[in-house]
Amino acid sequence: MRRAGAKKNRRRRETYDEDFSWRSASRSPNEYVLQIMNPFLLKVPHATTSRAASISLVWFALFLFVGGLFYFPVVAQAAAKNGFEALQVSAPKSGFTIAPGDAQEVLLTFKNIGTKTWTNSGSAYVSIYTYDPKYRVSDFKADNWIDYTQAAILEESSVAVGSVGSIYLTLKAPKLEGTYKETFHLAAENSAWIPGGEFTLTINVEDENEEEEVVDGEASPETNGLSATVLLRSAKSISVKAGEVITYKVGVKNTGTVTWGTREIVTTSYSIASADTAHASWVSATEVVVNDSGTVKPGGLDFLSFTFTAPTTKGTHTVRYQMAVDDEVIPDFYIDIPVEVTTGSPAIKDEEVTVEEEEVESDRMIDEPIMRIGLLTIDEETDWVTEISCDSTWKLLDSEGGLLGKMEKNAMVRAFYKNQRYYFNRGKAIEQTHKYLRFVPDDEDAICTIENFDRRKTRGASYAFNQFRDTLELQYIPYKDEVWVINELPIEEYLYGLGETSNASHEEFKKSLLTVARTYALYHWERNSKHKGYFHMNAYADDQVYFGYGYELVHPLIREAVEETRGVTVNYEGRTAITPYFSRSDGRTRSWSEVWGGSVAWLIGVDAPCDEKRGYTLWGHGVGMGATEALCMANNGDDWEEILHYFYTDVDLTKRWE
Repeated sequence: MRRAGAKKNRRRRETYDEDFSWRSASRSPNEYVLQIMNPFLLKVPHATTSRAASISLVWFALFLFVGGLFYFPVVAQAAAKNGFEALQVSAPKSGFTIAPGDAQEVLLTFKNIGTKTWTNSGSAYVSIYTYDPKYRVSDFKADNWIDYTQAAILEESSVAVGSVGSIYLTLKAPKLEGTYKETFHLAAENSAWIPGGEFTLTINVEDENEEEEVVDGEASPETNGLSATVLLRSAKSISVKAGEVITYKVGVKNTGTVTWGTREIVTTSYSIASADTAHASWVSATEVVVNDSGTVKPGGLDFLSFTFTAPTTKGTHTVRYQMAVDDEVIPDFYIDIPVEVTTGSPAIKDEEVTVEEEEVESDRMIDEPIMRIGLLTIDEETDWVTEISCDSTWKLLDSEGGLLGKMEKNAMVRAFYKNQRYYFNRGKAIEQTHKYLRFVPDDEDAICTIENFDRRKTRGASYAFNQFRDTLELQYIPYKDEVWVINELPIEEYLYGLGETSNASHEEFKKSLLTVARTYALYHWERNSKHKGYFHMNAYADDQVYFGYGYELVHPLIREAVEETRGVTVNYEGRTAITPYFSRSDGRTRSWSEVWGGSVAWLIGVDAPCDEKRGYTLWGHGVGMGATEALCMANNGDDWEEILHYFYTDVDLTKRWE
């Protein structure tokens, strides 16, 4: 959606071999270990992945009278690793049930048949990790897990050789019903995956108080051989918080007379989705999910799973989708999902606001949004670590607000992530936590610096652009398998450092572009789904180019334009409009439907006479405001509001916050 312009972080994947030694295409293992570890004088603890080569099967049965809760499994007994070995004694009954969204604690016990005592603290403490594959993100992560991959720690402080140890594992069921298999493995931190410690749980997620099948009614009228009815669904109705991400499953029966090929869940009449329900997983703005696997004959049943976002306003809603077969929508067939939203979007302020000489509305005021911007990945560009300081006193906090250290002005903390742990050195010693790190200044206007990140050295830029307002954060993002530095700051301060324009551009052009950029940012803040909730946008051209405080110093007129349009966004019929923009056209802009399909009322093609006169070619997707044409309009005397109304049809300019 955004024009090209910023150089992406370079990536180099690093993996572990079976003994967890570092591998790198460009360095030997010894060279790499020395380079990353010498600054820290630390060997990072974690369970090794080696497994002994010889494995013998041992069948056993025990009789425990605990109301049928436990079954007695077949276990694989392997040779001890570093003195650690286990024999599974008990586990939950196979196929036990948890209701969707509910949490349940289960007990697993293991006999210590190795040569070393197990402990729940120290350098080789015993715990369980997700497995098969190692360190996968589980659908059953509960709030009391250590992190996304480490589920529980040994209950007893020590378990002597020959004794039995306990693991109390809490599982929180996903909302989608079905049968799941979850594999875990005992590990001795920094020592071994404990042989005999791998186990798999079979879990049924279902609401035992509801009927298994929900009949929705009569089949839709047959048209051109197409007819359908919903026979099964994962939930009759849903109660969620505003903006919560929902995964839903339906079973749709082919009640027509033709075989279905490609099946799609689409928004109603192929129009753009309600802004309340769109999700980043969708194939496009109108296609929710596509299934082109196999065919469904008349009388057959097709199961379709998809994800959508709950509406952002409190109350009862009906989320409606349709189904298309081989690009043809099934007439008069709807998938209606009752959704009860229990919380609302940001509170509407009651006080009146007077804005003189501006055609903006001020009847829906909210608090200024706080943006989370993904700045960069911690990779070879920074030698896999980050070094952060702030120009005021500041605090190092964990993700739950726990104080890890009080820092003096300009004091630097070096930190990195490895093996499900965050390591940091604040000048005293290497410390660690399983919670991600936040670098929070005490002063409201403080600036924090990523000291080992300099665009002049690694990207050939003219400026370092490594300083940022407000809070920084170091967090591992599981679905990306990357460690990111995230900048958290008010939306207007974010715009101060936006790299989409410069001092040199016309003042009215800057105002128009920054209003569009503010709207684009607000749109993603309201949904918080583009990057799965970890941050709202990144700092690159596929979102919006953002350089931070350093860019603000070089281009101070951007801040002036931000303040002159502060809080104003583009809206259509009382809702935040999506506002794409691009670099230049070939004499006309494109409508949304021409480029992405569907229909967006305020995004229709308009003429771009300046671009045509100059013989420009299209650079970008062509939808929304074209930068070169908008700049020409400003130079010819149009103000920022006129420019926005030209490119975005029938929109309102609304002041949303002070």
